[in-house]
Order: sequence, then C-alpha cells, then structure tokens
Amino acid sequence: MATTDETLPFFTQHYQFYANFSDLPALTFFVVGNAIAAGLLVLSLPVSIAGIICANAAGPRLFLLVLDLVLVALTTAAASAATAIVYLAHTGSDKAHWVAICIRFDGFCEQSSGALVASFIAIVILMLMVVMAALALRKC
Repeated sequence: MATTDETLPFFTQHYQFYANFSDLPALTFFVVGNAIAAGLLVLSLPVSIAGIICANAAGPRLFLLVLDLVLVALTTAAASAATAIVYLAHTGSDKAHWVAICIRFDGFCEQSSGALVASFIAIVILMLMVVMAALALRKC
C-alpha cells in the first residue's frame, strides 16, 4: 500500500490529478498499523526463541500471547478503516455526492485492493498464532 500512487495525464503538466495513499488518513493508518505489526513481529523473534529453549517458562509465552492479541486488534482496525475508504473509491456515494475514483485511477485501486486482501490473510494468520500461543501456554 505504501507504494500505491497514480497520476492521470491531463492536457498540461500543471493540471494533473494524483492519487496517493498518504492523501487519505485511513490509508496512512493502514500503512503505519501494518508496519508496526510487522516490526513487533520481527522484534518478538528473540522472545519466541527463548520460549522454545526454555520450554517450561510461561512468562515469554504469556508475553507473546498478549502481543499477538494486540497485533490482531491493530491490524484488524487498520484494515477495516482502509476497507471503508477503498470501498468508497470503488463505488462512491450517491447520498454524499462522491464519485467513484476507481473509474479513472484503476491502478491505484487494484494495488489498494490487493494490499487489503493480503492484510486480511495476515489477520487470519495472526489469529491462528493467538490460538497456538494459548494452547502452548495451557501446556505449561
């Protein structure tokens, strides 16, 4: 999503239309939320390794469970906010007199939709991680 931008050619260079993810706060929240989640998952690798080495230690496993729950909430909120905006970009809103921009910015909308699908797949994987972490904590 962070590389999603498109410029429509117009009659002159002074009058061009741009679509960029940073123009919409919900899409910026989506990028930042997913970046935070990815960063925390990478930083949690040493804790995961410590939990594997010390199989009886419940502390690192409980920490990972709480961290995974927070990451599920963060990525779900970010993806949901972005989904609402991308839906409006695809369909527009007659009541609010907003036109669908995907008629013109098709590359922008395709990349945005692909990023949303990938994010929802990541949310399902994070949910599976929460279940696995809870089961591992139960065995301690």
